[in-house]
Amino acid sequence: MPSVMLRENEGRLSLYIAKKDLEAMVVSLEHDSSEHWGGRIELDDGSAWYLDPMDKPKLPKTVRVRRA
Repeated sequence: MPSVMLRENEGRLSLYIAKKDLEAMVVSLEHDSSEHWGGRIELDDGSAWYLDPMDKPKLPKTVRVRRA
């Protein structure tokens, strides 16, 4: 379960994985409300990750994810 950095770039959500030196834009986020945010995250490179749902965080934020 890698730690990743979630941040907003030009109004779009991006995910940075330090171990892979990869930054990709988020294409879809399963849950996107203020009380229930996270779930399956699909990136523009075709990969998918899972983030345990939480309250919407203030970005940038480091979180733990796992492959979906």
